[in-house]
Amino acid sequence: MTTPPAKPPAIAAAYDAWSAQYDHDRNPTRDLDAQVLPRVLGELRPRATLETGCGTGKNTAFLASISQSVLAVDFSSGMLAKAAQRGLPPQVRFAQCDLLQRWPADNSSIDLVSCSLVLEHLKDLSPYFEEAARVLAPGGHLWVCELHPYRQYAGSQARFAGASGDTVKVDAFTHHLSDFTAAAGRAGLHLRRLDEWCHPDESAALPRLISFLFQR
Repeated sequence: MTTPPAKPPAIAAAYDAWSAQYDHDRNPTRDLDAQVLPRVLGELRPRATLETGCGTGKNTAFLASISQSVLAVDFSSGMLAKAAQRGLPPQVRFAQCDLLQRWPADNSSIDLVSCSLVLEHLKDLSPYFEEAARVLAPGGHLWVCELHPYRQYAGSQARFAGASGDTVKVDAFTHHLSDFTAAAGRAGLHLRRLDEWCHPDESAALPRLISFLFQR
């Protein structure tokens, strides 16, 4: 397991601060992500799942329901502490991990890698996709669900109200649709499905999320 830094970098520190209220804030992006995940992955039955950027564990219970084992990792110790309080089944394990370093999984040992609302915080996507390809077993799947680039073009990014009431914007980087598919392709992953998702209350607005299902 990657040793966590002594002082969390800005993004981890922001999520540490956000962790106490993350599940209670109004957040249509978070809620829509939790809805679309089972719609796409509900028929899969992975033996081993690696959830990258598990946050407070909002998707971990579903992943545990379809998987024999789940390793849920996150950069933020605050988010991991909240996830551990959910009383999830015993096949779920948690670990702190920097997704830009080597992940705590052996080569070709994972059947499903799940990634929700994480990659906007990575400037370079290539290390993530290279690690996903390394740990995935042949035929394994990578699920990626992110804030839609259209929303990023319009200035949206992860944000929350800090303790002082000021809006805290978490560092984010804009990635075009082709950035995701190109990084996956370079890593040897093949696109099997692409979807754009609108929140039910925003039918006339820009798509809120974009999701990809890749396969090794």
